[in-house]
Amino acid sequence: MRNRNAQLVTAARLARRHAHAPYSKFRVGAALLGRSGAVYTGCNVESSSYSLTICAERTAIFKAVSEGEHSFEAIAVVANTPEFTPPCGACRQVLLDLAGNIDVIMSNARGITSVVKLRELLPRAFSNKNLLKARRKR
Repeated sequence: MRNRNAQLVTAARLARRHAHAPYSKFRVGAALLGRSGAVYTGCNVESSSYSLTICAERTAIFKAVSEGEHSFEAIAVVANTPEFTPPCGACRQVLLDLAGNIDVIMSNARGITSVVKLRELLPRAFSNKNLLKARRKR
């Protein structure tokens, strides 16, 4: 597991180099491990309108799904900050919907890592169960 985490962090660091962040200067890389063993990387890509910006985590998972991967084990997120950078709220929701309660490996600028389950970052999340309950009430 430790080796898996280190490999994902390295892949995320490499992906971070491709970030397009001319406005915020906040460059993020992500590496998502599929159950197949394949690793899908992503970086943040900013737009001048900001709302059209996409985060590294969503880039990685959309890339994976578009290539046919639908089961995941872990995602690493790397930013050049002294503290850990967790996925934003939108990314947490998308990851939970598409990947489930996977490990989230965060690594800071000093290379220190922290691993948490996605549900720890998004407790009481909205899910398909909420939609099913709404349909049954009709």
